[in-house]
Amino acid sequence: MTAWHAYRARWRGADYTASPEPHALELWVRLRRTDPADGFEEVEPGCHVRTVPVGECESLHFVTVVCRWRGEPFQVHGERDGRLLLEYLGGSVLTARRLGLDRVERGVYRCWANRDEVDEMREEAVPVRP
Repeated sequence: MTAWHAYRARWRGADYTASPEPHALELWVRLRRTDPADGFEEVEPGCHVRTVPVGECESLHFVTVVCRWRGEPFQVHGERDGRLLLEYLGGSVLTARRLGLDRVERGVYRCWANRDEVDEMREEAVPVRP
């Protein structure tokens, strides 16, 4: 898992990394793949793109990576040198303080944690379009 936040679209039975692209009258989705395919344009080596109306997609999800650290829920925002940048999802200031988290802004607390201290890391997909 290296993309900590991304859109994923299902189009013609296959899943693609995607990004929404608003147009004047409807939403379109840029689909990405690493290898060439019919209708996909190579925009740089190893990156082929095709833009389709969102209505042609079977689904569109926003995917994040979540985990537990010291028993509390977090979202993963980055990785560096075997450590993960975690953002607290629990909503308790008292718990954030007890864990020694850094306050980034009001209600937002983060920390760097060793990857081997993190449990239950998984993708969480929220439908943007079913």
